[in-house]
Amino acid sequence: MPTVKDVTFDLLRDLGLTTIVGNPGSTEETFLKNFPDDFRYVLSLQEASVVGIADGMAQGLRKPVIVNVHTGAGLGNAMGCILTAYQNKTPLILTAGQQTRNMLLLEPLLTNINATLMPQPWVKWSYEPSRAQDVPAAFMRAYAAAVQQPCGPVFLSLPLDDWDQEMEGPAVARTVALRSAADPARIREFAERISASTNPVLVYGSDIARAQAWEEGIAFAEALSAPVLTAPFAERTPFPESHRLHAGTLPSAIGPICKRLEGHDLVVTVGAPVFRYYPYVPGDYLPAGTGLLQVTDDPDMAAKAPVGDSLVSDARLFFEAILPLLDKRPHKANPYTKEPAPVPDLSVLPLTPDAVYSLVRDALPQDFVLVEESPSNVIELERQIPINTPDTFYTFASGGLGWDMPAAVGLALAEADSGRNRPVVAVIGDGSFQYSVQSIYTGVQEEAHVVFVAMRNSEYAILKEFAILEETPNVPGLDLPGLDIEALGRGYGAKTAKAKTAEELTGALKEALAHKGTSVIEVEISPKLRSLLG
Repeated sequence: MPTVKDVTFDLLRDLGLTTIVGNPGSTEETFLKNFPDDFRYVLSLQEASVVGIADGMAQGLRKPVIVNVHTGAGLGNAMGCILTAYQNKTPLILTAGQQTRNMLLLEPLLTNINATLMPQPWVKWSYEPSRAQDVPAAFMRAYAAAVQQPCGPVFLSLPLDDWDQEMEGPAVARTVALRSAADPARIREFAERISASTNPVLVYGSDIARAQAWEEGIAFAEALSAPVLTAPFAERTPFPESHRLHAGTLPSAIGPICKRLEGHDLVVTVGAPVFRYYPYVPGDYLPAGTGLLQVTDDPDMAAKAPVGDSLVSDARLFFEAILPLLDKRPHKANPYTKEPAPVPDLSVLPLTPDAVYSLVRDALPQDFVLVEESPSNVIELERQIPINTPDTFYTFASGGLGWDMPAAVGLALAEADSGRNRPVVAVIGDGSFQYSVQSIYTGVQEEAHVVFVAMRNSEYAILKEFAILEETPNVPGLDLPGLDIEALGRGYGAKTAKAKTAEELTGALKEALAHKGTSVIEVEISPKLRSLLG
């Protein structure tokens, strides 16, 4: 008779899910014993990095990845990156071992008490099978839940003694729809309102990138000759940033957003929340007389929007359905003037963020992947390295540090697996660097082509900027003296360098990009603060 493990692994083969990213524990070893040769196990040294690596791989490969962490303790370590994966809408199948069923009532050491509640609300579905024979079918349901829009992580708690139980018959592999189509009547209504508008503006979000709808989004904007603003805190780039209609990024607070939208009678938001606000700056949600239409693949996102009328749809299917209903408008100049990126003085030390990013830009090959977790200098990054190709830029949707370093490793693994082989360059703040530093080990061991550029200003600059905005002086713990980032990278086996001058950074970048492995470059930057709202 086949075992539960036999049937489960056969199902995972049928679904094409043969990569497991994990950190093994005693309650997971029965699942992992005699690990099949046709499966791949990617080891990370801490569970937050496990989830971040899997998230990057899943986004890069556009399919789910299996995550295996250690019962409740490991799941607790992983929660920060699980929260980010949920807000990233990344399909992951999270698994954790559970104590043997014979002792669950006694709650022995390493029991995950109330296991299905622990990862909520940051998973789409959470389940512990009632009997061992339900494990394969639970994986099938988990897969179906993870890949349907809005995509996201799901969780299975799996008792360690289930795997060797006998099982009759194979598991049934099923397919499910991966996109949600728009209501035709609602599409016609939206088309009529768009056609009736005199000065519309578009706000594009990350769902456009996830839906592979860049070209359709460009066609929609050009048909309306309408400016395109990137939604606040977009974790994926939805529109080419050098396009004549790109108008920059919308600010992240209620009052400033309202001011930015003045003069437009209609806002059409596609693939984004309305809106991702932070910090609180009061004001009206929209200018007087301005309407808003929201297109999202997430019913919850539509329900909680404070203003506007919504339509639930995959972004690409929305564009394809509405474009034939619209008359192409005559060409109109973009009313927003984007200032050219400043040309930094490379002789000034420490280097400014503008200087560092200009040097990174000049060193990058034509095809690359850029990952960002340096919140205090995002504006400088956006103006020095415009993104004009889909699936090129990634960051975290949650605001929680510690995702981007492991995700960069996962994205590099996806680049190798897909054959694209683009180098991954991750710009990381010196504070952010400390959250998931263990992911460097996985990058080195897996020979992932990723370059970490660590920006050292010896402070939590973003928090100092918040302190200015919130008028909270003398907050402790915002300075970070004594960090040796190059030594940390070297300790995990990465190729490392320290750079202070433009020449040193250029040389280090050239060597790291040629290395084809994992590199860490520590570069000192000036600690100058700026206005949090730009």
